[in-house]
Amino acid sequence: MRRWTVQAEQSRRGCTASSPGSSERRRRSRKYRIIQSDAFDWLANAKPCSIHAVVTDPPYGLVEYSPGELEKMRRGRGGVWRIPPSFDGCRRRPLPRFTVLTDAHRQALRDFFSRLAEALLPVLTPGAHVFIATNPLVSYLVYEPFIAAGYEKRGEIVRVVQTLRGGDRPKNAHVEFADVSVMPRSCWEPWGLFRKPCVGRVQDNLRRWNTGGLRRLSETQPFKDLIYSAPTREPERSLAAHPSLKPQHFLRQLTRAALPRARGTILDPFMGSGSTIAAAAACGLRSIGLEINPEYFELATHAIPRLIRYQPGEPGGLHQGG
Repeated sequence: MRRWTVQAEQSRRGCTASSPGSSERRRRSRKYRIIQSDAFDWLANAKPCSIHAVVTDPPYGLVEYSPGELEKMRRGRGGVWRIPPSFDGCRRRPLPRFTVLTDAHRQALRDFFSRLAEALLPVLTPGAHVFIATNPLVSYLVYEPFIAAGYEKRGEIVRVVQTLRGGDRPKNAHVEFADVSVMPRSCWEPWGLFRKPCVGRVQDNLRRWNTGGLRRLSETQPFKDLIYSAPTREPERSLAAHPSLKPQHFLRQLTRAALPRARGTILDPFMGSGSTIAAAAACGLRSIGLEINPEYFELATHAIPRLIRYQPGEPGGLHQGG
């Protein structure tokens, strides 16, 4: 895999190429554009150096969002998706199990993120940050390809959220091994943070591209890599019925930080129901969302305006539930 460098990028491709090609369906507002398109097709035709940040929760892989697995999720039976037990009388939503991935699945994930990392590089401005959601079991399959492609790893954003992933006793032997958990109960969600290398110093990059750093919370507080975040609750889910919906309280913090001077465009190449696009618009920022699934694209057209108007509450620390 060819490693990205400033010199190679400048010699291979300038920053004045043509705009993206047409796609199946588009929706536009003053602050955002959403497009029904394959992300890789769109990126192949996108104008170089036109995107200032990426905030995305990609489909881990290609496995749980395949047609067969989606059908199993709808039926609530088998496959990657499982229905966690109910402890509070609420209907639990399916969660993907990444312990069932085979070697072939893992290699497919590596290949997918290698392709994504390479496809994003020419489109990003120097100094642009990429926030990418993952989980502790597969994060290395995301991070390694981005580093190999030439991105700088800038840390991880830790979303402190207590879900129902992990902590289970051995299947069909929970009575015999009542004091054993197969794996830890998950209490956090990692978001990889990467940066396309700057051209010159960070201050030079900020002046030219408006990128290279992260927007501070205030004059006295920097953006932090630990964010307490409750699971997405039913009032918000009712506005956007996507199985992997992330809460606005959390996404608005990421999108705000992603554009250090509140200028430029955020891309979500796998927008699902459009929650990242809504978060950016609620913060007064421009964004572009791509979604290949026509059902989710149609959902996003209705969900984004509702999520923009949604007023999230404070997370209040760790929460039970999933």
